[in-house]
Amino acid sequence: MLTVHAAPLLLPLGAAAVPGGAVAVDGDRIVALGPYDRVVDAHPTARVRQWPGVITPGLRQWDGVALLTRLYHPDPREADEFGERPLSGAEFERLGGRLDEPRRAGSVRRGLQRMLSHGTTHLAGGFAEPAVRTAVRRAGLTEVPPAGPLPGEPGLDPFVRGRDLPGSAHGPLAVGGRADLAVFDVPDEAALCAAGARTCVATVLGGRLVHRRR
Repeated sequence: MLTVHAAPLLLPLGAAAVPGGAVAVDGDRIVALGPYDRVVDAHPTARVRQWPGVITPGLRQWDGVALLTRLYHPDPREADEFGERPLSGAEFERLGGRLDEPRRAGSVRRGLQRMLSHGTTHLAGGFAEPAVRTAVRRAGLTEVPPAGPLPGEPGLDPFVRGRDLPGSAHGPLAVGGRADLAVFDVPDEAALCAAGARTCVATVLGGRLVHRRR
């Protein structure tokens, strides 16, 4: 279905920001981007999704292996026992034999969903476990080569590694390119870099709306 995603500011990367911008998506491809009126006039039958804040390219997560294989993402039903945040380090190690294959698979799926809720569309790979590779493929994220050893603790927010939008995004939005977008409820790029990916309200992965907060 042809869909137009619109927001007060479009940050396509590699080109000037577009106040009142929009991106038209047909299938898994971007077919137009630019000022809202121009995009909508060119695609009058499209469904329009109005979002707050800014539209950007989807983000790239360098800590993919660590986030999916060296952390445990608790099920909400386990909140009383484990809390809601991912368990890492000694907490993860203490789970030991309790992490049978079904629980590990559930943790990977929840980890992928949490990445999507942070605007992630591209994931550094190098996954040794076939089950993890399969889960990533089924989720639809694009796997990119790993960056090598990274300092510090892994985190769900790609801005921790990337620091700014050019360093965190997968690449520019372009007509003919795959429709991997993220929407953040912030007024501009500076506010996005300061607040980070926790402000994500929508993620579009290959043209599919895979996360929305409102």
